[in-house]
Amino acid sequence: MTINIKQCTLQDLQELQEISYETFNETFKHQNSPENMDAYLKKAFTLKQLEKELSNSSSQFFFVYFHNEVAGYLKVNINDAQSEDMGDESLEIERIYIKKKFQKHGLGKYLLNIAIESAMKCNKKKIWLGVWEKNENAIAFYKKMGFVQSGSHSFYMGDEEQTDMIMTKTLM
Repeated sequence: MTINIKQCTLQDLQELQEISYETFNETFKHQNSPENMDAYLKKAFTLKQLEKELSNSSSQFFFVYFHNEVAGYLKVNINDAQSEDMGDESLEIERIYIKKKFQKHGLGKYLLNIAIESAMKCNKKKIWLGVWEKNENAIAFYKKMGFVQSGSHSFYMGDEEQTDMIMTKTLM
């Protein structure tokens, strides 16, 4: 099994957009209205929005390759790039997106370990993430990896308010 990682740059913008659309659709399309999915995708994954996120020095994106094919990506945030104010000792895992055909190959765990390494390099004491309360597979994975629910926040899918569980893991 060949797994590689590459930090994304602005030259990866188009590919980042494509994989964002693909993975988000695969995961959430069947549980949301087409209108809300379309509204969210058009807001969250425009080239302009992704360029802004990639250009933020407090955010990092990493592609994961499985047998030399892009299989997914990780996005982590520190400082003011975090989507919630979780303090200076925290790193946010904003996205672990894996294409459906590459799931169940250990790539999520691999990306989670990259996030932990990033947090340790930045001297962070905890990592956290938001996960949709209806995404049972992801919740089970994060619990298995040592995360515990520590709160919740609203997430808007188009005009529908949904609830994300905030899950944290202490590192030190």
